[in-house]
Amino acid sequence: MDKTTVDIKWKKKMTFDAEVNGHIIPIDADERVGGEDRGPRPKPLTLVSLGGCTGMDVISILGKMRVQPEAFDVKVSGELTDEHPKYFHKIHIVYSFKGKDLPMDKLEKAINLSQDRYCGVTAMLNKVAEMTYEIVIEE
Repeated sequence: MDKTTVDIKWKKKMTFDAEVNGHIIPIDADERVGGEDRGPRPKPLTLVSLGGCTGMDVISILGKMRVQPEAFDVKVSGELTDEHPKYFHKIHIVYSFKGKDLPMDKLEKAINLSQDRYCGVTAMLNKVAEMTYEIVIEE
């Protein structure tokens, strides 16, 4: 069984450095709660993880299908609960592709494989959030 460990070091006030796979990611809080805005907040990084995970899956699967978009973006938005502890209870993903004659059936298949089979972040978040997605194609 694989095990992942990250190291979170307190710097000052609400600023921490997260070491992930040998890379340092600063995280901080908003100034109104004692932070200095020196990095992103922890909860939005959850959405980054989701977008990165599913995006990597989709582009890899499409490559195997010999589908090469000119551009590909993933935008993830989350709605927090009103009560503490606040967590994302609704998450929406927009998969945006750019290219001519992109086969919608293959785009949908790649996304569904990511959503249903490969993306571990999706699997985790599905347990606590209503997840939806849409596909946008620009020529």
